[in-house]
Amino acid sequence: MKPKTTLKARALRYLSIREYSPKELARKLSSYVEEGDDLAALMEWLQKQGFLSEERFAEAFVRKRSARYGSGRVLRELEMHGVDEKTLDEAKGVMSENEFDRALGVWKKKFGSKPVDASEKAKQIRFLMQRGFSGDIIRRVLNREEHD
Repeated sequence: MKPKTTLKARALRYLSIREYSPKELARKLSSYVEEGDDLAALMEWLQKQGFLSEERFAEAFVRKRSARYGSGRVLRELEMHGVDEKTLDEAKGVMSENEFDRALGVWKKKFGSKPVDASEKAKQIRFLMQRGFSGDIIRRVLNREEHD
């Protein structure tokens, strides 16, 4: 018979695979809490030991998602993961530095050429909006000169 996995071992295994936000990890572990387990104490211990870090989670998440999505969408997803305001502000600052370049790269990969008519322009605008880019960035991408 296989020994029962402790809550701590389960948490460390999850964290060895990828970064988690504290809220996300607590939710994932909550279904495994048994009598005598203290999830709050475990979460605090994981943070004190450096195994669990909201800032590290946000950095990894931004690095992974910002190549394909705009700041608006990435920040909304971080909020859904329970990331605090301070960390959200830091992530916003990091992503705003290269927002135009990221939007241009996403647009070039999908379309590659300027819209020929209003219908095509609307399609390109919708696509970039769904990816979470702001109206100002979308305007700059679609109105730029070809030599950019």
